[in-house]
Amino acid sequence: MDQLNSTAVPIEKSFLVAVLRPQKPGAPAENGAGLSVLGKATEEPLDELRGLAEAADTQVVGEMVQRRATIEPATYIGSGKVMELKGMVEHTGADVVIFDDDLAPSQTRNLEKELNVKVLDRTELILDIFASRAQTKEARLAVELAQLEYSLPRLKRMWTHLSRQKKGVGLRGPGETQLETDRRLAQKRISDLKAELAVVQQRKEREVQSRSQTRTVSLVGYTNAGKSTLLNALTGSDVYVKDQLFATLDTRTRRWTLPGWGPILLSDTVGFVRKLPHHLVASFRATLEEARCADLLLHVADGSNPMVMFQIQAAYEVLEQLGIEEKDTILVINKIDVLEKLDAEGELPKGYGLQALLNQYPNALGISARTGQGLEELAHEVSEMLSRNFPTVEIETSSANGKLAAYLANYGEVFSRQYREDGTVVIRCRIASTFLGKIRNEEMKMTVLE
Repeated sequence: MDQLNSTAVPIEKSFLVAVLRPQKPGAPAENGAGLSVLGKATEEPLDELRGLAEAADTQVVGEMVQRRATIEPATYIGSGKVMELKGMVEHTGADVVIFDDDLAPSQTRNLEKELNVKVLDRTELILDIFASRAQTKEARLAVELAQLEYSLPRLKRMWTHLSRQKKGVGLRGPGETQLETDRRLAQKRISDLKAELAVVQQRKEREVQSRSQTRTVSLVGYTNAGKSTLLNALTGSDVYVKDQLFATLDTRTRRWTLPGWGPILLSDTVGFVRKLPHHLVASFRATLEEARCADLLLHVADGSNPMVMFQIQAAYEVLEQLGIEEKDTILVINKIDVLEKLDAEGELPKGYGLQALLNQYPNALGISARTGQGLEELAHEVSEMLSRNFPTVEIETSSANGKLAAYLANYGEVFSRQYREDGTVVIRCRIASTFLGKIRNEEMKMTVLE
């Protein structure tokens, strides 16, 4: 009997393929192979693809890695490797072959013809995972848009068997091929989805802006770094957590009472991954609005993963795509309990460990969201970072200056008001520096306290 997943669909057997190409001196390896990890080379080019394949509920039954100077235009891998791959696919009974790179539509067609099984590339696999995990309407819209934009140039491969002339009453003459019809319908659906997402984006922006009186911190970072576990640990919530790539696709926001500061909002976001499709990032722009508008980012990285530096760099690249790479950020090295255990058991590469990571990233904080280690220090650092952008001030002005008093109440956190006999009032409040700059021309006297 076939093994079944939770939706009673037979689990497919997958075979993984990666091509390693020579890298320019100093450049990180595309597949992670040979990437220097604090002086230690790592030779596991298919680790991440294996995790993605398992996240898509497939059973990995075989792997192949080829080193090539150039990509074969027709089949991506060399013709000899195609024959070797065909034999291994037949031997393992694989249902699908997954490549750790994007394939051209012609390459996919040629490979499927030679191998007689379904062939997927990295982007198609990621899109499939996103489609199976999306829960909210905006996430589902984003996934559908990304899938259609990916599939549009590949319709010929998908619908070749339908690419024939329509016949019948009202359709005599040249008519329109099914392929052209499908392409036109796909383009129309893409246009409709973009319009829907634009509405969602505007609504999300208004929603985020409506919380301008409350400071917001957003968790970002590589997928499976422990962001959701950290959200639960800091806020006492119970959002879904699983040791799995892309376990979180929808933004979750919870209230975090920050010591010495008060309540703020903490948001969890979709995890990043290397070579994350650009159109997928664009489609999920509404979902990532929390990160774009946050006052502070907590960049969470999995310190127990030997590829952590590569993952940190990949996350920064996605932040750059979003245009928020220069936003105030605290790098948080998570899972240090696992890292310390591996170190004690002698299972870490030589020269790799928590101290080596902190030497590499001197401003980072080491924590364990699971055990609570380092969370108090993290809360203190978040308070310090927010205070730099939200100074506490005392403003002396006329008690008749209701406009200024209302402005401070709307955009700041007012702690006290002291009315004097001379008709002045001293307002003590905390307010963002950006808002503070807009009131310096008012008739007032201002003192920055901290």
